[in-house]
Amino acid sequence: MYGTIARMKIKPGKEQALMEFGERAQTDTPGFVSMSVYKMDADPTEVYLVVAFESKEAYQKNANSPEQAARYAEYRALLDADPEWHDGEIIASES
Repeated sequence: MYGTIARMKIKPGKEQALMEFGERAQTDTPGFVSMSVYKMDADPTEVYLVVAFESKEAYQKNANSPEQAARYAEYRALLDADPEWHDGEIIASES
């Protein structure tokens, strides 16, 4: 599996809109496996998004698609700044 961890700052009052967007956006993405969002105790406007895909190829195909570019523009409007991305191979995971 392959995926990304993104550190994001949500605009005030936009948390619910971001969560609803995330639920809609991933339901039809080929190769998508899972998504988790962590809200930080120290700053509730800071969240970490963790996304897993079946493979690096599936992740990159999605990341480079016009559909993902459109989705990114939609959720970027809910954030104070660009996300900080950290991509990599998932070497351990349990559910």
